[in-house]
Amino acid sequence: MQIENREPVEAAAKPFEPRFDIHALGVDSPRNKGDIVEAKFLAKASSMGFGVARPWSVERYDFILDSGYGFWRVQVKSNRGLPRGGYMVKVSGYKRVAYTEHDIDFLVAYLPPEDLWYIVPIKKFIGTHTLFFFPHGRGTSRWEKYREAWCQMACPHDENGPSKIVTPRCCDKGPTRLPICPLKLLR
Repeated sequence: MQIENREPVEAAAKPFEPRFDIHALGVDSPRNKGDIVEAKFLAKASSMGFGVARPWSVERYDFILDSGYGFWRVQVKSNRGLPRGGYMVKVSGYKRVAYTEHDIDFLVAYLPPEDLWYIVPIKKFIGTHTLFFFPHGRGTSRWEKYREAWCQMACPHDENGPSKIVTPRCCDKGPTRLPICPLKLLR
């Protein structure tokens, strides 16, 4: 067996090799982008302890979440951004038909460049076809209170009950502990 004596190659001498970005592979159509966002949602929700299921038939919702206290019909949407720094998320389904309380319980909007999730109850945007998100300010967006608000689906129905979901609860935030999630009161 012969071993070659090789000099170490310095990093500067190596040509640049592009790194693969898992988020960019095969993302050439809206359908593929939607599949990636749904996979991220599945990973995020299940990592927090939610039971996650997909409907077998064609429904107006993408997932069913089980919090241990109830089931929620969730529609997941996403957008890559607008030139002015905001994000426009279409909240209507096939043929621009707006979602109703008979279709979904929550819209979960994901903003990929920011890696932010907005969990908005259907009652807050009934009849609306588009929501605008401005995570970097630009005034006060009416949707900011729903940023990362997973607790709406995690909190038990009673005010002091335990929750198996590992997400900060809104009722535990702030200088004083609230008896129930303030976002639940908004629904």
